[in-house]
Amino acid sequence: MPITIKHLGCTDYLSTLENMKYFIGQSPINDELWITEHQPIFTTGVNKKNCKIPDNNIPHLFVDRGGKITYHGPGQLIIYTLINIKKQNLKIRQLVSILEDSIIEFLKKYKISSYSKIDAPGVFIDEKKICSIGLRIKKNYAYHGLSFNVDMDTKPFTMIDPCGFTDLKMAQLSDYNIKSTVEKSGKEIASIINKKLNLHYEQNNKY
Repeated sequence: MPITIKHLGCTDYLSTLENMKYFIGQSPINDELWITEHQPIFTTGVNKKNCKIPDNNIPHLFVDRGGKITYHGPGQLIIYTLINIKKQNLKIRQLVSILEDSIIEFLKKYKISSYSKIDAPGVFIDEKKICSIGLRIKKNYAYHGLSFNVDMDTKPFTMIDPCGFTDLKMAQLSDYNIKSTVEKSGKEIASIINKKLNLHYEQNNKY
């Protein structure tokens, strides 16, 4: 299935969310991956129970993705996955696994060992989280996506319980002496996601 990859640069979170909803509402022919980063913002998903909302000057939004609270800011890669899971013959857990495996493969290229956890969507390095995943399914479309820490200010994560986990530490690519940018990492990771989605489609639509 054709997938279009778009590089959006730095975008406003709320405007991008509205654009995602508009996009899937048009029942587009092709699926898309949007590569972006956001100005500082906390977002809390539909699982709001016991979420600690920070009281500071960083904006906060309740949004419709899965999961709890997280932080987005410059230097963090966001890849939004606007995927028709019915056409792609995907279950939601399969899509999450494809995203996790893509990050793990990307990190392996830099000789960084990472792993996923069945009960905590995302990717971890030595119990520190480098990638978070939160999705929403509507009319067979998955939207929202993943956030991957490239080279950012991680201090705001200490003001919350990231993804609902107390004392969870966050990692980023720059911690491992890897020099990269959101644009460069986004291009590489989106390419891996694209290949894995195409492979899944080919393997599940042979007849």
